[in-house]
Amino acid sequence: MIGQGFAWLGPPGNVLSPLIILVVEDDDNDALLLRLAFSKAEVTDTIHFVRDGKGAIDYLSGLPPFDDRARHPLPSLLVLDLKMPVVNGFEVLDWLSKRHNLAQPFVVVLSGSESPCDIHRACTSGANRYITKPGSFEESVRVIRSLKEERSFHPGLIPPSLLPNQKWWPRPPSA
Repeated sequence: MIGQGFAWLGPPGNVLSPLIILVVEDDDNDALLLRLAFSKAEVTDTIHFVRDGKGAIDYLSGLPPFDDRARHPLPSLLVLDLKMPVVNGFEVLDWLSKRHNLAQPFVVVLSGSESPCDIHRACTSGANRYITKPGSFEESVRVIRSLKEERSFHPGLIPPSLLPNQKWWPRPPSA
């Protein structure tokens, strides 16, 4: 049932379909916090976790062990950390920007960095949103609920006021 989870709003006239979420997070504690926040926010959609940017690229490319698209469908929402070993979040964004034949997910960068340089680079590299990592479990649940309430994930439609004390940066308009 879609009612409890996120949903992706397709072309006009299409019904809402369940959202496939791919979370890219290298820190086990942050990954656990996100799992619990998704659960507390009553997100019932399919959520896959990978530990680094290489795992994300392998998943998106359909490389083993992610080559079964029935078990590992392409995500509609990509939640991406930036500072990771092996392949970082910026490299994932760069890789995605060169894959014009790949259905582009809505990308939410969830990073501990508040550096204006990181924010600018992420947004100009293809991130649709930039959110600083919440400082508590309750704030994490609020972030997930705010995204859940939006339901369509079209750039520019999630007002910053939905998340008090959180910093959001929408993707800059295309030039």
